[in-house]
Amino acid sequence: MTTITDIPLTTIDGAVTTLAEYEGKVILIVNVASRCGLAPQYAKLEELQKTYADRGFTVLGFPSNQFLQELKNTDDIKEYCSTTWGVTFPMFDTVKVNGKNAHPLYAQLTQTPDAAGKAGKVSWNFEKFVVTPDGAVHRFRPTTAPDDPAIVALIEDALPA
Repeated sequence: MTTITDIPLTTIDGAVTTLAEYEGKVILIVNVASRCGLAPQYAKLEELQKTYADRGFTVLGFPSNQFLQELKNTDDIKEYCSTTWGVTFPMFDTVKVNGKNAHPLYAQLTQTPDAAGKAGKVSWNFEKFVVTPDGAVHRFRPTTAPDDPAIVALIEDALPA
């Protein structure tokens, strides 16, 4: 059985990697979109990155145009994220998050239910999945802010002091 750490991923710069590179870390995986009304969440994602990176945490951004709100090419996405929001966390190539052509990572992540017990399709841009070092996946819907107390508590509880 393939785990999410074995799934091949392509970075925004075209390098192939897997989540195994982040083994032992707390990871916040989020599908992002530059032209979404929720794009200001980039600032809070970057704030989390700066606050917790030294303790073994990282945000991983996966651009998706599945909701027709992402820029067309990765160079434009990189420029937008760095110049508009100062993004320093790792970004990946554009992916599909839903449907028969969903990226294998999202095909697995979307099996995780949210706090209300609902699994299935990503509902919109900026849906968040926190993966703790023990492999547990926790799902938060798009309107849940990255610095929501439930997300912060999950990150802090899974990180070394």
